[in-house]
Amino acid sequence: MKKPTFLRTILALVIGAIHFVPFYITFTMALKPMTDFSSRWFIPKELYMDNFKIAIGKGKILLAMKNSIIITICSVALIVFLGAMAAYPLARIKSRFNVIVLNLVLAVMMVPPLSMLVPLYSNMAKWGGISTYWGIVVVITTFQLPLSIFLYTNFIATIPKDLDEAASIDGCRRISIYYRIILPLLKPVTATVVILTGVWVWNDYQFSLYFLQKPEMRTVTLAVSSFFSKNSSNLNGAAATALIAILPIVLIYIFMQRYFVQGMVDSAIK
Repeated sequence: MKKPTFLRTILALVIGAIHFVPFYITFTMALKPMTDFSSRWFIPKELYMDNFKIAIGKGKILLAMKNSIIITICSVALIVFLGAMAAYPLARIKSRFNVIVLNLVLAVMMVPPLSMLVPLYSNMAKWGGISTYWGIVVVITTFQLPLSIFLYTNFIATIPKDLDEAASIDGCRRISIYYRIILPLLKPVTATVVILTGVWVWNDYQFSLYFLQKPEMRTVTLAVSSFFSKNSSNLNGAAATALIAILPIVLIYIFMQRYFVQGMVDSAIK
């Protein structure tokens, strides 16, 4: 093996190990009782499955997963639909106005979401959006839509305009060109948007903490945090809850990783 290739392989193994360590420790802690004070690096001698029962019972992780699934599906569907629709004219029509709009989209991506928490919470409280599905979906969609527009715009810009012109000659209107020609070609970048925004929504804690205050509206991140308080904490139960919570995202990534890598490459800035 050549030296540069060998060094890259070693570096990749080190990075992979760094990312694997938290999962390994979480796995070992989830299989140990609270009375087991052995090192977290050691695999338990006996498997202790009661932590998963605690996660389902006390942590109500299944109810939290249902809430997270509803919020994630609705948010990602809106982000994909609105982002693709908004990106098509921005990528195809070259005008000063569209350049300004695209720059504003990029500027919004730089704004920390928590800096607008107070006025946002005040308005959502007036509209009755606290502890509701539609309220948290609107908030999340608003902050994740700029990333979707950015990725879709760069991807559509790589599609030759000759396809649009050929379809226009055949009698297709602009909306028909989008749905029949452009939309079927957006599978790679759509997979990228689904994974990036889906993982962000699934792992969201800051908005869920403030906008979902009812216990029955708790998401997976709030279910994990429920095992920690000022007086006591249950690390083993939290670890079991976290393992259950990450399963849907891991499975989605495994099935969509091919499109994810292709979409990230095709959506890169020229």
